Amino acid sequence: MQFFETKLPNGLQIIGERSPSVHSVAIGFFVRTGSRDETDEISGVSHFLEHMVFKGTERHSADDVNRIFDEVGAKYNASTSEETTLFYGAVLPEYLPDTFDLLADILFPSLREEDFEMEKKVILEEIGMYDDQPTYLAYDNVMATHFAGHPLGRCVLGTPESITALTAAQMREYHARRYTAGNILLAVAGKFEWDDIVALGQKHCAGWPAGDPPRDTTEARPIGGRHTLVRPTIGQQHVMGMSAAPTSSDPMRYAADLLSVVVGDDTGSRMFWELVDPGHVETADLGFQEFDGSGAFLCYFSCAPEDVAANTARIQKIFDDVNKNGVTEAELSQARNKVASRIVLRSERPMGRLGSLGHNWQYCHEYRPVAADLETVASITTEDIRQLLQKFPLRLQSTSTVGPLPEEA
Repeated sequence: MQFFETKLPNGLQIIGERSPSVHSVAIGFFVRTGSRDETDEISGVSHFLEHMVFKGTERHSADDVNRIFDEVGAKYNASTSEETTLFYGAVLPEYLPDTFDLLADILFPSLREEDFEMEKKVILEEIGMYDDQPTYLAYDNVMATHFAGHPLGRCVLGTPESITALTAAQMREYHARRYTAGNILLAVAGKFEWDDIVALGQKHCAGWPAGDPPRDTTEARPIGGRHTLVRPTIGQQHVMGMSAAPTSSDPMRYAADLLSVVVGDDTGSRMFWELVDPGHVETADLGFQEFDGSGAFLCYFSCAPEDVAANTARIQKIFDDVNKNGVTEAELSQARNKVASRIVLRSERPMGRLGSLGHNWQYCHEYRPVAADLETVASITTEDIRQLLQKFPLRLQSTSTVGPLPEEA
């Protein structure tokens, strides 16, 4: 593999990892903007804008966008999170120029009033759809509770009220402010020639407006809390708990990832053997989320409403033991093998590498080849886990629950 990087005069950063042995290429524009960069007044605009990007530009109609992607056989999509809006496509190398042209063009959509009002209805329907999904509601509420008063507590989709009130003019202002060359990363992975990528960047992106808008990355200082959403028609109770963890640039993030595998992986973890295998819960897991300036451990389980208290106690017992005694070498070895396998398997596809490339460059401004990730994972010791737990003990600091249980339960 070969790594390349350059920056255009307007500030657009371009990186690429060339793998001549593969037969496809993946390209992604990582826009450093998401729900944390909004205000309550325009909550949800980042995700709404992601939809509008596919509604056409001065050069391409909405039908053109879908038709061209289909004609070249592209696997394409977009996503919006708290911190990043990503537009990507994976194609055969001979179709890279057409795909590059189209992706670069749609990042600056027309944002026509009639398209805006039509898509607003789609967004409101999507909010309604997620309102019927307990796991989404539990996540949204635990984020709002844990990060109360912090930008990360803002919902990615927005609210029915904020979306209804949002105007096309507000979206245009947000787009002009956040979609600037210095706030966008272009990453490419797979089979390509670097000179061709640079030439395409200069041809299609050199005219983009310069600018590098600021972001408030103040670390969250959660005080904890509890949120209960009563849904009598739901059969199970869905519970999420959150606590502080390393940030996206903290070297401890690797140990945090391994710890989450030991404690809460979907197979072979402590939570699996103590809760899932005996049938106490339908599902239970612990994950690690890294953000710009903050981080969190996220615990989730679902079970019969009458079993929530007992299962919460079981999880707390697991956490207490890990916080006091750490993890065993056997557990850590198994976690290392799992994580290493995931890294390697993901890296065998250009789309898998694209995410890692973009993530590492956005947050740490560094290139990490697969070998470096594997070396880091292999180097984590039980002592590293112990030091992590001293600073970030596992606990149910902030919780949210969705189901038939009343608020006072």
